[in-house]
Amino acid sequence: MEETILVGDDLMMGPPSPIIPSEIASHVLEGVELCDGLLRNLFLCLQINDIEPFCQDEIVLYRECAEKRDRELRKRLEESEHKLGLSMPFDEAKQRATQLDSKITSLEWRLILASGIEGMDGFRQIWNLHGRLTDTKEWRRGQKMSQLVILLRPNEDGSSGEGECAALDNVTMNVLDHLNTNTYWSQIDNVA
Repeated sequence: MEETILVGDDLMMGPPSPIIPSEIASHVLEGVELCDGLLRNLFLCLQINDIEPFCQDEIVLYRECAEKRDRELRKRLEESEHKLGLSMPFDEAKQRATQLDSKITSLEWRLILASGIEGMDGFRQIWNLHGRLTDTKEWRRGQKMSQLVILLRPNEDGSSGEGECAALDNVTMNVLDHLNTNTYWSQIDNVA
């Protein structure tokens, strides 16, 4: 059996760690293992041994911890964005969605520009931008879903808000097309 030797670049195989907005950082990071001790051990091993083949255990332990941490952070970020969308008045939620749309456009343009950079620097920039773009699109999807739940809530006079669904834009409908509609609609029935 052939043995694989991991190097530092193997830590960049999955998506990069998500960027956490400062206004929700304390809530999102609460109770999450940040892997700082394992990272410290990895750097210490690299400092002592000077090459990666002697630090295989540290690389593996840090990579596993970082993957678990990033999954947990993404889940918490998505939940926070959804809660934020539900707690906002509809106009503010639409404004937040517009801000996320402009951020997505900016990241897409930066990704296109980074694709012209050669070598490792180009790879790192593309890797980072692609991860940020993916996360932002996920938050945007959560924002659209929150808006839909708000629209489908019964009005104060007791009438159904379903008629307002016609006001949904094409982006919302495209998002809904990509989701598991049976699960989603059953959740809406419970809210309404």
